[in-house]
Amino acid sequence: MTKALFVVSEEGYWGEECVEPLETLSNAGVEITVATPTGSPPVIDERSIDPENVGEETAEHVQHVHETDERLTDPIPIVEAHADEYDAVVFPGGHGTEWDVNQDRHARELLRETVEGDGKALVVCHAVGLLAFTRDRHGAFLVNGREVTGFPNEWEENIVDDDDTMPDGRKLPYWVEDEVKTAGGEWDAELDADTSVTVDGDLITGRGPGSSRAAAETLLEELGL
Repeated sequence: MTKALFVVSEEGYWGEECVEPLETLSNAGVEITVATPTGSPPVIDERSIDPENVGEETAEHVQHVHETDERLTDPIPIVEAHADEYDAVVFPGGHGTEWDVNQDRHARELLRETVEGDGKALVVCHAVGLLAFTRDRHGAFLVNGREVTGFPNEWEENIVDDDDTMPDGRKLPYWVEDEVKTAGGEWDAELDADTSVTVDGDLITGRGPGSSRAAAETLLEELGL
């Protein structure tokens, strides 16, 4: 059976970016394990279950999955996960990833070993920032020279204030697009397109919530499912 690992934030993951791929892969028969930095249940970004932001239907469904899916309510610590045990590793986004997943050395190891090994990696939205902190086996940035998409600066400008402070009062550590470009990534968020999913070798990146389903379907195609 095809196996996938989801690495989800404890600081605020975006609901749709996790739930859409989780259900899409599950429906295709993929066995899924969820990991978080410490093994505590992931924390959802409240804005991603706010009907005014995402619509009532999406808000209710995502919250229900977040609260009842045993894979999300009983995750393993990232340190216990090994890339060679999975066919794919998925990194859902959300601003929260900037405070934990993207700074976690074990998450970086999972990404590197997956992309350089036999697996596929799907990285979505703010989680794409992980690429700016992950180096390959030779010490170069993993994203250097790779084509990627992710959460664009143009969208971030509408969320943070002039001091990079989030609506919840936290200061955003960095902007994903800036960091990935600095690390050598060939960035194109395809802002004129409804969805944006980029495949470069064994690395798949998705722009944001609206690209979550397309990104998951692309991963299934790359897995031959």
